[in-house]
Amino acid sequence: MTDSRSARTRPLVLASASPARLGLLKDAGLDPRVVVSGVDEEAVSAGSPAELALVLAEAKAAAVAAGLSGDEVVIGCDSVLELDGQALGKPSDAEDATARWKSMRGRSGVLRTGHCVIDLGAGGRRVSATGSTTVHFGTPDDDEIAAYVASGEPLAVAGAFTLDGRSAPFVEGIEGDSGNVIGLSLPLLRRLFADLGLRITDFWV
Repeated sequence: MTDSRSARTRPLVLASASPARLGLLKDAGLDPRVVVSGVDEEAVSAGSPAELALVLAEAKAAAVAAGLSGDEVVIGCDSVLELDGQALGKPSDAEDATARWKSMRGRSGVLRTGHCVIDLGAGGRRVSATGSTTVHFGTPDDDEIAAYVASGEPLAVAGAFTLDGRSAPFVEGIEGDSGNVIGLSLPLLRRLFADLGLRITDFWV
């Protein structure tokens, strides 16, 4: 069922400072306003990496939605890498990033990205889900890892890697949606919009 309100005239808000997420949305024809949530990720806990990604996404979307007063549609996301049952977010420092890569090389992990959409124009209705993509890591040597860490990139991304940057040559392959690894699954987002009676195409600019 299509929502009777005109989505074309309604603002879209991304509750994330991630330029990669914003880039994915823009490449898909969307142009959200960015509002950073300010949620303290270190203070949030959950029973599993998948649950943690979802709880963080919901917290970010809710925090931003609470500061708005119109009929915005708010998108919140958060990603963690699950390896050995542990949730790995952004490395704390270069030493941590180096240790991460030495433990990941030659292995596989699962990138979990929580997605939450809140429709303020529908009384704050909320839907959420976690996308999962298996990532098969290559075997960069110690010098390659040192060079990558020195670039500073791994300190800014969940799991200390990304598919759209300098670490791409160190990933042998994935099983699932590549966008989910970069930070946002567009097919999953479309399904969440549909659950709210919205068409993602109505937000194209």
